[in-house]
Amino acid sequence: MISDIDMKHLRRCVELARIALEKGDEPFGSVLVSGEGEVLFEDHNHVASGDHTQHPEFAIARWAAENMTQEERSKATVYTSGEHCPMCAAAHGWVGLGRIVYASSSQQLVEWMKEIGAKPTRVRNLPIQEVIRDTQVDGPVPELAEEIRQLHLKSRRK
Repeated sequence: MISDIDMKHLRRCVELARIALEKGDEPFGSVLVSGEGEVLFEDHNHVASGDHTQHPEFAIARWAAENMTQEERSKATVYTSGEHCPMCAAAHGWVGLGRIVYASSSQQLVEWMKEIGAKPTRVRNLPIQEVIRDTQVDGPVPELAEEIRQLHLKSRRK
């Protein structure tokens, strides 16, 4: 169930994805929210440098491991414009973060890229639940899909 609070944070993720695109990067953005509802950390993609591990979800996992207790991590929620890739899902699981809410799915991204003839990435697009277990995962959110689709299509046309 996606709440109004979830939508607020997901809209910020889309805004961060747009910022990434404006900076010449792939359009992904993520926000870490404490169990009490406080925004603790936010970031967007930084892979344009050539380091494809610079995903915002991975940065969130690192930040959380360094700045939060295990209990705080387990109560936190990670919001993201796109479903975690396997690397980010594993990082999320290893540090023990809680709920994940994503606006668009990996499957949607694969379909959007096929539409424009983009080659598949080297890393398989897997659902989060195929990488980690015992994590509440909510998404995709249809109300945001077209906006995110347009950001991804624009990023591939550059």
